[in-house]
Amino acid sequence: MLKLLGRDDPFPAPESALKEPNGLLCAGADLSAGRLLDAYRRGIFPWYSGGEPILWWSPDPRMVLFCDELKVSRSLAKNMRNKGFDVRIDFAFARVTKACAGPRKGETGTWLSRDMQAAYLALHRAGHAHSVETWRDGRLVGGLYGVSIGRMFYGESMFSTETDASKVALVGLVEDLRRRDMPLIDCQQRTPLLASLGAREIPRREFLRRVAALVNYPVPSGNWTISAHVSA
Repeated sequence: MLKLLGRDDPFPAPESALKEPNGLLCAGADLSAGRLLDAYRRGIFPWYSGGEPILWWSPDPRMVLFCDELKVSRSLAKNMRNKGFDVRIDFAFARVTKACAGPRKGETGTWLSRDMQAAYLALHRAGHAHSVETWRDGRLVGGLYGVSIGRMFYGESMFSTETDASKVALVGLVEDLRRRDMPLIDCQQRTPLLASLGAREIPRREFLRRVAALVNYPVPSGNWTISAHVSA
């Protein structure tokens, strides 16, 4: 039976998550900054649709991208060189989350509700959530956002209105994380796009072990609010 959390209840152990649906751990609680940060530190993330209670997940296996394993195809490198993309960090966080909330092709509705957007905006203002944006000719054409704790980055969602724009943002993120000695991005679940860029699945046990070490490192120095130009 799925555990229902009250406002002050702790999360159950991630290892107790259901196998079907894979990784569903518990429901309830709230989306306060403290609750979200506690979840990420434990390898847990929220994911639910409108009309549902807040659902918390920790799937096994877990999709991750080791920054040193990023793959940039020839076509992506060519577009990065020739299409005039500019990558910026934290210039338009709210616009990125709103764009990520738009319905996907062939789908209706969104998992990224207004409450979720507000929760991540609060994390952004607290210095833990960041957006990486792809701009072209002064227009926001793609991007992603996620959560940073210690030397760990948790990717949440991506969007793109032009070919490769979200991939360019991910390349920009990886370059910035490498400079900060942050080796790992949590991608949550497998997608063909992430796999094409070098992300792979690892056992939940290994993921939790790595997270426990990385979140307890000192926060890397440097300001996230910078302009970054990706290299092909």
